[in-house]
Amino acid sequence: MGEGWQLMQIRGIPLRVHPSWFIILVLFTLAFQQQAAALPEGSGAPVLSWLLGLATALLLFVSVLLHELGHSLVALREGVKVNSITLFLLGGVARVERECSTPMGSFRVAAAGPAVSFALAGLLLASQHAATHANPLLGNLVGQLGALNLVLAVFNLLPGLPLDGGLILKALVWQFTGSQRRGIQVATATGRLLSLSAIMIGVYIFLRGGGFTGLWLVMLGWFGMGASRSQSQTLALQQLLINLRVGPASSKRYRVLEADQSLRSLSQMRLRGAESESDLMPDWVLVCRSGRWLGYVTDQPLKDLSVQYWDRQTVGEHMRPLAELPSLQESAPLWKAVLALEQSEHGRLLVTGAAGLPSGTLDRSDVGEAVLKGLSLKLPPPLLEASRRRNDYPFGLPLLQAVMSMRASGLLDETSDSLTS
Repeated sequence: MGEGWQLMQIRGIPLRVHPSWFIILVLFTLAFQQQAAALPEGSGAPVLSWLLGLATALLLFVSVLLHELGHSLVALREGVKVNSITLFLLGGVARVERECSTPMGSFRVAAAGPAVSFALAGLLLASQHAATHANPLLGNLVGQLGALNLVLAVFNLLPGLPLDGGLILKALVWQFTGSQRRGIQVATATGRLLSLSAIMIGVYIFLRGGGFTGLWLVMLGWFGMGASRSQSQTLALQQLLINLRVGPASSKRYRVLEADQSLRSLSQMRLRGAESESDLMPDWVLVCRSGRWLGYVTDQPLKDLSVQYWDRQTVGEHMRPLAELPSLQESAPLWKAVLALEQSEHGRLLVTGAAGLPSGTLDRSDVGEAVLKGLSLKLPPPLLEASRRRNDYPFGLPLLQAVMSMRASGLLDETSDSLTS
């Protein structure tokens, strides 16, 4: 879902409207207009019934906005930045920079939205009688909004992701088990069950003549299934990035020259590798002397010096410290490699053993291939080669997003604690 159009800011939080919101606004306006036109006071006054339908729909979305503001304001109190609130086809969503670092903080943020909806429902339903005395149409509007806020609160408390009830369940499981990942797994499973139930009930209602109500339930269930599937895939990727290690995923995209070899040896090595490397990143050239690693050398000396000097000067005279190359130990988990690759201007890492000596290299295609193998998927060599040329993850695997999600939710801290304990 895109960001949509920004309307205003509330407490520094951008309020946006997604284009899909206008679809549901029209549908709700039509539904509420028909209800208003069926009342004795609204019959014979089409303009008034349309105005009431539009007002009810707009006020409903004001209620949704207040619901999301409840989440957002509590998140701000918990020290979490709120990036935006967006109204869209299925309601509203508050985008936060990260999750709360404690289960009870997450619980308070998740519970704030339904609490606001319950408060609005109580206030509106309590004032319905007085509003009806003033004007029956006004009383009908207030009563409908009160009932809708009650439904909004109860619906959001269903214990399955991505609903507030699922976030509450996740926080409670996290609190009692000490594992946020376990909380996500439980809430995702219940969310999938609820979504499947919504689809089945929606289809049944639609076939029995329920029309819009049945289709709406099917749409909500379909959205929930998509969210659960996405969450499950992200969890699977995250688990692999935690379990897999850099060493087995690495390749050996480096070459070795002795420090006393001439620069012409470097040139000849490059000429021999040019055809096989084609448009791939050229291999690193590491420099050693009698089996001891000394540094690495780039092609810059070949560009700076005339050809007649290539036989007179050695590789060792132009080598650079090996510590300049971005490196990672073989024992490091793959999620650390994903972060290190993003920070590396080379798009590649030098892999070192326990003694700090080079043992291989790692790029995005290596990481992606290891993850796909972990998912029991084998990547055809041409696709792997194309990925290596682009220096990206095969199939556009969202590995960076998975790691950033782990960092934002505190799962990396949880993982680090489990590794050190």
